[in-house]
Amino acid sequence: MRSAAPRRPAPHRRKGERRASGEMDGAGREELDMEVMKPLIDEQNSDGISDEEHENNFLPVEKHYQLDNEEGITFIQTLTHLLKGNIGTGLLGLPLAIKNAGIVIGPISLVFIGVISVHCMHILVRCSHCLCQRMKKSSLGYSDTVSYAMEVGPLTALQKRASWGRCIVDFFLVITQLGFCSVYVVFLAENVKQVHEGFLENKTAPINVSAASSSSEKRSTDLRIYMLCFLPFLILLVFIRDLKSLSLLSLLANLSMAVSLVIIYQYIVRDIADPRQLPPVVGWKKYPLFFGTAIFAFEGIGVVLPLENRMKDTTRFPQALNIGMGIVMTLYISLATLGYLRFGDEIKGSITLNLPQDKWLYQSVKILYSFGIFVTYSIQYYVPAEILIPAVTSKVEQKWKLLCELVARALLVCSTCAVAVLIPRLDLVISFVGAVSSSTLALILPPLVEILTFYKENLSLWTIFKDVFIAVIGVVGFLTGTYVTVEEIIYPASTVLANATESISLDLNATNLVVGLK
Repeated sequence: MRSAAPRRPAPHRRKGERRASGEMDGAGREELDMEVMKPLIDEQNSDGISDEEHENNFLPVEKHYQLDNEEGITFIQTLTHLLKGNIGTGLLGLPLAIKNAGIVIGPISLVFIGVISVHCMHILVRCSHCLCQRMKKSSLGYSDTVSYAMEVGPLTALQKRASWGRCIVDFFLVITQLGFCSVYVVFLAENVKQVHEGFLENKTAPINVSAASSSSEKRSTDLRIYMLCFLPFLILLVFIRDLKSLSLLSLLANLSMAVSLVIIYQYIVRDIADPRQLPPVVGWKKYPLFFGTAIFAFEGIGVVLPLENRMKDTTRFPQALNIGMGIVMTLYISLATLGYLRFGDEIKGSITLNLPQDKWLYQSVKILYSFGIFVTYSIQYYVPAEILIPAVTSKVEQKWKLLCELVARALLVCSTCAVAVLIPRLDLVISFVGAVSSSTLALILPPLVEILTFYKENLSLWTIFKDVFIAVIGVVGFLTGTYVTVEEIIYPASTVLANATESISLDLNATNLVVGLK
């Protein structure tokens, strides 16, 4: 095994500085706290460092962030960050995930996936501690943990390609974050579309023959038009390169999303259907869609290591992780199950889309949550932008760097909007991102890292079997989830049938209305 040859660390590193804290913005990090995520290297060259020296010291992801803290964070603060790092738009799509699994098997599977995800978080923390001791590092992030695990592993082929581990994590990190942004575009368009249409309906007379034409006009308003309307505002938003400038907006976004969840809960508990009326198990062809949505919601593994490294008393982090993820799982399972019981087969890609359109209290939920998602877009976008854009701007002259960066930022936003336009279904975008990238980061890599890290310590057969089993679940979910989602995107038979049924129903309602007036 070749000796470790880590890259040159920055001078005078303190305990609070984290070389790999960029991973805290990984998949599932739907809301990022401004105190936790700060640039490590300023965009402008400073301290007399030349461009060449600056570029030579750049690290793939770790260069961009540090956990700026000298005293550490408390147990309660850690718990808060864990909650904020795992609760987001994925939560709103879980009722539809239960529909794709069944009212019995869905909640059980959700608990199973949640337990495995939390276990993988503990695995990653334990491996990071071990590798820190071996490599004489104060802390390691996700990508460095994977890279060093490959470097100390038993296979020469992996040792020679240890840097690939970092690239793999960075790749799926970028895919996940840009996928989040695409999900946000679809979410914004669908919710604002409903609010707009609800406003138009309220202006229409209660009983009017024009109701039929109004319905037809509403359906003719393409969702993609709303996406394109958001595009220039999103581009202007991401031109704000300093996250500190978004601190107040981020706080307001968190509050608005919390208020929205309270209103959603009080609505869905009013009229719960009999569970016996819903299918306990759904066919296996829909289950991969459930898996993708569930793992999309649970994938908060990227926030674990930075928070653990930043705690004042790191020995209490396992307790904070268990309590925090226990609260998250309770919230997920309750909203998913109650939401499906409340709306049944009518449940949509986001539960906010099932709220009444004729009451402004519930319309305000869509507005508040959309505001929160709009602000969060720029935060999620920050990670892939800071990974990809420096590689582009480093190739141009200094006077063109700013223009080049703004153009690159705009193009990245356009790419997320293009994905949303091509796949204008919120449930499919969520399931696809979850199956492709979240399963890799949350289920496949952690158990493999454990085997590579502790292979010299005579791992028990049970541990090896357990790790292989979890990795196989991740691989199967990756393959089947991707296949079923792509098939649903290319051949949306169920969507066509649903639209056709809805169209027939609307036509019948319009006919009955006209006949009744006559």
